Amino acid sequence: MKELSKVLLAFGGNEAGMWGEPADALKRALENLDRHGVTLAKVTPQVITRPLGLAAQPDFVNAVAVGETALDAEGLLTLIKRLEWMAGRRPGPRWGPRPLDIDILDFAGQVAGWDQRHDPMQPAHLVLPHPELHRRAFVLAPLAEIAPDWRHPVLGLSAREMLAALASGA
Repeated sequence: MKELSKVLLAFGGNEAGMWGEPADALKRALENLDRHGVTLAKVTPQVITRPLGLAAQPDFVNAVAVGETALDAEGLLTLIKRLEWMAGRRPGPRWGPRPLDIDILDFAGQVAGWDQRHDPMQPAHLVLPHPELHRRAFVLAPLAEIAPDWRHPVLGLSAREMLAALASGA
């Protein structure tokens, strides 16, 4: 039996797609992850947040989950990209509206892609942990609820500490 890896995932969406409204798409994504070998132990309640980047778009529905999987990081990325496509996500402007977005926040504490210059407009294929999570209150607040002591493998700060730093402007 393959060893299970702990994963932290972020979910969002702000437009209707093939799976319905964003709240429905998030629910279906959670169900599909479970069917495809990603067992989610905790999922935060959905919250409504303002969009980043392009302001002229609907608010987002967001949630964060912690779980485990026997997939490797690339296999998980392939799965979530397939789920996003099934929900109706298509190429569009960066930070634009979308029916479903799933980000891998952390995969078993692995570090990948941090040795390259990070350009949020041209992200690497897979960067672990997620390169922007420490700058996003809509990710850190729910993450601090379900995994307050999780430590960022590059920055060494807990979810709670990163959220406090972001709130204080540090």
